[in-house]
Amino acid sequence: MPALRTEEATRKIVEGVVKKRYLVLLCCVLWACQAGLARAEGFSLTEWSSRGLSLAGGMVGRADDPSALAYNAAGITQLPGTRVMGGFAAIAPMGTIAAEMADGSSRTTTTKPNVWPAPHAYITHQLNDRFWLGLGMFSRFGLGNEFSDNWIGRYNLTSVNFQTFSLVPSVAMKVSDVLSLSAGLEVMYADFAMSQQIPVLQIGATGLQRGPDSKLTLNGTGWGAGLHLGALVHLTDELSLGISYKSPVTLNISGEVDYSRHQSNLLADMGQVPHTVDTDAHSTVHLPDSFALGLAYKPLDNLSLEVGTVFTRWSTYNSLNIYFDSNYQSLNEKGWKDGWNVNASVEYAPLDWLALRAGIWHETPVTSEAHGDFMVPSYGRTGVGLGAGFTWENWTLDLAYAHLWVYDMDYSRTDASGIRSELSGISGGNSRDTVANIYSVTVGYTF
Repeated sequence: MPALRTEEATRKIVEGVVKKRYLVLLCCVLWACQAGLARAEGFSLTEWSSRGLSLAGGMVGRADDPSALAYNAAGITQLPGTRVMGGFAAIAPMGTIAAEMADGSSRTTTTKPNVWPAPHAYITHQLNDRFWLGLGMFSRFGLGNEFSDNWIGRYNLTSVNFQTFSLVPSVAMKVSDVLSLSAGLEVMYADFAMSQQIPVLQIGATGLQRGPDSKLTLNGTGWGAGLHLGALVHLTDELSLGISYKSPVTLNISGEVDYSRHQSNLLADMGQVPHTVDTDAHSTVHLPDSFALGLAYKPLDNLSLEVGTVFTRWSTYNSLNIYFDSNYQSLNEKGWKDGWNVNASVEYAPLDWLALRAGIWHETPVTSEAHGDFMVPSYGRTGVGLGAGFTWENWTLDLAYAHLWVYDMDYSRTDASGIRSELSGISGGNSRDTVANIYSVTVGYTF
């Protein structure tokens, strides 16, 4: 039965129409900014709100603000009226590759300093006592790395920029005071850019000799679709259990491959590298599904705690193969394994207008060192988050900071192209000292 609106509530909604238009516009502008590449284990993203970042993703059991559309949309049944929220995270990663050379020496290279922005935006609306609608815009996957064009590992990678943008309209139903359910359709857009140097071997006046490298640059885009499901169970007045499922998404990516130099190459004639001929290319990327569980406990009105876990089926990501229309195939076996994220968080509001937050999480390794490359130099991660939330009338402002420690990847036995080879001179090595500092701000408004 539709909920009855009072005259006062209706007046407030009408007065907020102009503000609402500007806030929705703000959310769209934030989303339109280039989405950055915050990195969780593998290349899943979790920076979906400032509050969620400071709570280490502990929003599956709480799910009590508009960012629940990303964490567990069933929770929007806890949000009366209409609410909007928008913001972004700024991610500053840094790491070093230590390469062991065939001649016994070692060389270290640090990634180029970059700051990647990752925006998010949400709107929720209560239709009546039973149904809620929501629209979320955020990124589930992303990856970014950049090295100089002449670094020692240039035949494997010089840069990668993989971004996804998900638009997820959702509907949530309050089945009873105990149970809420949700379903959402995910439409995902992907933008993929990658570059590497191609070694050149030519016949010269004195016989075989190395020529100048040719830089390969690949740019492609693609689309995919998936499904989000959620449930929120209020076990008691203090205890709630959240369950969320995000389906796999298959991206069909097509694009173009360009070269900085067009020259003859004996290595290409032998099929070891592509011919330096500009061409079209395509790839199919299978992104994994994930299952999240969160148990939230609220012993006091101003205190909540949550423990949770996220299981991601990275074993479905078994290869990244790129097919060139020039009849060259770049076959990259991955052989990743399923991964777990475990997290714990606490939120305390000492004042009506102030909330303090902290969280910690750990992610098990999913990459395979037998096929390790410089695209994802990670073998597990641990992070901590801190944040604060401020409330003023109908406005909220959330600020967060997180620090991420990334564990070393060993390259001593990898079969990835361009790493352990005579052309690169690399016999092994590892990633080291990889960290990321993440800063986030989110603004919300309740009508």
